[in-house]
Amino acid sequence: MYEGPIQDLIDELARLPGVGPKSAQRLAFWLVKAPADDARRLAQAIVQAKERIFFCRECGNVAEGDICRVCKDESRDRTLICVVEEPKDAATIEKASLIKGRFHILGGAISPLDGIGPDDLRVQELLDRVERDHVIEVILATNPNLEGNATAMYVAAMLKPLGVKVTRLASGLPVGGDLEYADEVTLSQALEGRREM
Repeated sequence: MYEGPIQDLIDELARLPGVGPKSAQRLAFWLVKAPADDARRLAQAIVQAKERIFFCRECGNVAEGDICRVCKDESRDRTLICVVEEPKDAATIEKASLIKGRFHILGGAISPLDGIGPDDLRVQELLDRVERDHVIEVILATNPNLEGNATAMYVAAMLKPLGVKVTRLASGLPVGGDLEYADEVTLSQALEGRREM
C-alpha cells in the first residue's frame, strides 16, 4: 500500500507475534512521528537485547550471560523445580514470589499441529537436572490448555520412573468468578481439584 521505508517498517512490525497489519501500521506511523531520540532508543534496545541476552544453560530462562539470576542464587532450593513453557511464564510466577525453588523452561508445548513434538522441548535437560540435583518435587506449571496438558502428562510420565514427586498447578474457578459463567471443563477441573476445609 505504501512505498519505501514506511512499508518496510510496517512489514517488519507485522512479523511480530500478536501484531496484525493494522497494529503494525499504527506502530509504524507512531514511530515515524515520534522524536528521533525515541526511535533511536527503541532501535538500540533491540540491538542490545540481541547482542547481550542469551538463554541460561541451566534452566533455559533469559540471561545476560551463561547463567540466569535465579540459577545463580544459592539461597534458592535446588530440590524444587517449577517447569514452565516459556521465560515469560517463569517471570509471572517469580513476580508472585511464591516459589523458592528454581525454574525449568521447556521452550514451548507439545503441539503436533504446529510440528512441535517432545524432542523439540528441553525435557532431557530437565531429567538430567532432576537426577543431578536430587530433586524432590517438580511442579508442572504448563498452560491449562490442550497443548499444556499434553505436555504436562508427557513430562510427568518421564519423571515418574525417577521417583520424584510430580505436582500440577490447580485449575478451576478464578477468585471472584461466578459459577453461572463457568464452562463445563473449568467446573469439572475445579471439582476434581477440591480440597477439604
